[in-house]
Amino acid sequence: MNKLTTLGQFLIERQKDFPYSKGELSRLLSAIRLAAKIVNREVNKAGLVDILGAIGSENIQGEEQQKLDVYADNQFMKSMELRGEVCGVASEEQDSFVVFDNDRSNNASYVIMIDPLDGSSNIDVNVTVGTIFSIYKRKTPVGKAVTLDDFLQPGTEQVAAGYVVYGSSTMIVFSTGKGVNGFTLDPSIGTFHLSHPDLKIPDNGKIYSINEGNYAHFEDGIKKYLKFCQEIDVPTNRPYTSRYIGSLVADFHRNLLKGGIYLYPGTTIKPDGKLRLLYECNPIAFLAEQAGGKATTGTQRILDIIPKELHQRVPFIVGNTTMVEKVEEFILANS
Repeated sequence: MNKLTTLGQFLIERQKDFPYSKGELSRLLSAIRLAAKIVNREVNKAGLVDILGAIGSENIQGEEQQKLDVYADNQFMKSMELRGEVCGVASEEQDSFVVFDNDRSNNASYVIMIDPLDGSSNIDVNVTVGTIFSIYKRKTPVGKAVTLDDFLQPGTEQVAAGYVVYGSSTMIVFSTGKGVNGFTLDPSIGTFHLSHPDLKIPDNGKIYSINEGNYAHFEDGIKKYLKFCQEIDVPTNRPYTSRYIGSLVADFHRNLLKGGIYLYPGTTIKPDGKLRLLYECNPIAFLAEQAGGKATTGTQRILDIIPKELHQRVPFIVGNTTMVEKVEEFILANS
């Protein structure tokens, strides 16, 4: 494949990787592509129209919703429902999952979990944001309306996951369990082209990404790992470089390309951390493992966690395998 391969062509050529789907998964990914282009258009002109800032309400997590959060959520919901390849959606912006209760959707094979606009509080200051998605095969019988059990599946059951990053260029990065590929939007013709085939996290990572403002509330293992990152040790390329944007998609995307580790551990105030298992951790963990990396809570593989609720939070450490395993060593030694 070359850089002129479009996302549409790629999906057709890779249909053999998921023959059981009979084209539905390809059409679902195409629906995500369309919604992403619409959201990208609004993100790029956010400073010119009245869609910046807070909308005056809170989502289920008690966080103030931004206007673009709601806009992006509506666009992805609309796109999923119109294509008819999804029988239900769980969104970070919705209190509960949404059932598409019509004949076509009830016969669909997939459910999707989505964070429509990750890092949206950064929009006002023109910082990179993104969309994260995770796709599962339904558990309820085809023809029936989906239930909560369809969404509370471990990350190992994902059939596809990915993210869209809205930055200096707009990219879709996703995996169907056969490696990770990235596609960059050519805004002049509105087409995504394969720009980053078969992505792998570099083994020699030297970036660590964490909100060190929470240092006083971290457990000892995390504190000692951060000191380890800051020590001078030429053979291991330390000290590492600290880079933290505050947008999971942006931080992970940089580390995926350049090599590094992202940490959002639990604290004494929030022992379960901040990030959501279903909408953020599972899809990013899926991508990390497909790219040769690792994702953990510090003591447990993320993809092995059995979800108990839609908006469950977990500590999250993801990135270069060697760096993640070093954090686990520090946590184990200080537990």
